[in-house]
Amino acid sequence: MTGTRTILHVDMDAFYVSVELLRRPELAGRPVVVGGTGRRGVVAAASYEARKYGVHSAMPSAIARRRCPHAVFLAGDHARYAEVGAQIRGVFERFTPLVEPLSLDEAFLDVTGEPGRDVDGRRIAETVRQQVLQEVSLQCSVGVAPNKFLAKLASVEAKPVVSGGAVQAGAGVVAVGPGNEQSFLAPLAVERMWGVGPVTLRHLHGVGIRTIGELAAADPAILSIALGGRSAASLLELAQGRDTRPVEPDRALRSISHEETFADDLFDGAEIRRQLVRQCDGVATRLRTSALAARTVTLKVRYGDFTTITRSATVPDACDTTDEILAVVSTLLAAIETQRGVRLLGVVASKLGPPHRQLRFDDLRPDEGGDVGRADDTVDEIRSRFGAGAIGPASMLDGDGLRPMRAGTGQWGPNRPDPLRRVEDQGQTCETEHRAEE
Repeated sequence: MTGTRTILHVDMDAFYVSVELLRRPELAGRPVVVGGTGRRGVVAAASYEARKYGVHSAMPSAIARRRCPHAVFLAGDHARYAEVGAQIRGVFERFTPLVEPLSLDEAFLDVTGEPGRDVDGRRIAETVRQQVLQEVSLQCSVGVAPNKFLAKLASVEAKPVVSGGAVQAGAGVVAVGPGNEQSFLAPLAVERMWGVGPVTLRHLHGVGIRTIGELAAADPAILSIALGGRSAASLLELAQGRDTRPVEPDRALRSISHEETFADDLFDGAEIRRQLVRQCDGVATRLRTSALAARTVTLKVRYGDFTTITRSATVPDACDTTDEILAVVSTLLAAIETQRGVRLLGVVASKLGPPHRQLRFDDLRPDEGGDVGRADDTVDEIRSRFGAGAIGPASMLDGDGLRPMRAGTGQWGPNRPDPLRRVEDQGQTCETEHRAEE
């Protein structure tokens, strides 16, 4: 049909676990959990065998251990996942230049044909699945639809499911053709929609709406009273199968950040500053790698009781060096109480743009502290040649050498310091970690 788009949403199946199984094939068929392995860790992904026990992503690792104590818990390897994600994106880009990554393991693809020419979205989706399997040895599920909202929901319907204590294979591809939008959406639970969080869900249930079909047929006036005019109009559009957002292959970065949850609360001011130096260095390095600089810097602090505060400052000159970002963060930190114990620290750079720097007289006088040839450029060059751990601020040094922040570091919480150890389990050798901590 002329004017109808063909959008694919491709989502890898249990991506992090599946990547681990490529190098640990002996774990296939067993409950495997990837994420932070320490008592404050968070589950990044669970194999379908682990999901049978109620383990899921974003769950605290301690709870996952209680639910499935015989699971194998593996620390996440973000660098490896990024490498495999790049391979997968390379496959996508052979089908269309219009690829919008949402994360390492999922993306939208616009495969719409030329005006007046129909395309077989299902056939393209099946070919994508085959090529990803052949080239990367991983399975994915694909939703095909006239818009992004429907394609995303369709890919979920295509996935394997856990039912009755068994893992059932999914369809692999689910296509929603033009004209079938309402019949596909109607029976789905309303919480499956983008923008329906706990508060919105409570309001919808309060007016008797539990399915997307009921939402699509609801009185707009009642919805407006329950949700507010803007939210009501947006959700009603989606519930009726309308979504005009394009696939955006070059969507600009909005922020760059690092945050880390610590195995034990930090009370020592020097240690807190040392961790912030690592994070500022990591953020600054990623800014320069992306040829960006930040106008706003935000400090995030979470205490042991989970109370979280954020403080931000906007600077007149966009910054992209460790010293500049650390100076802002240090000022913000000075106004924050840390004696009660810090569970998590984070540094966020936002309001990003090109690194235009105003030339100052001091820049021309290196004998008086000017930064001609900026030291950070030299640091970047050394790291590009010898690795991220080759050079860095002295405060990043510990007994194991430099510990630079990398993308994904601390993303799922702290890991246990001890490696996997071999134990005997009912006469069979398996790999597990020490007994779960309560």
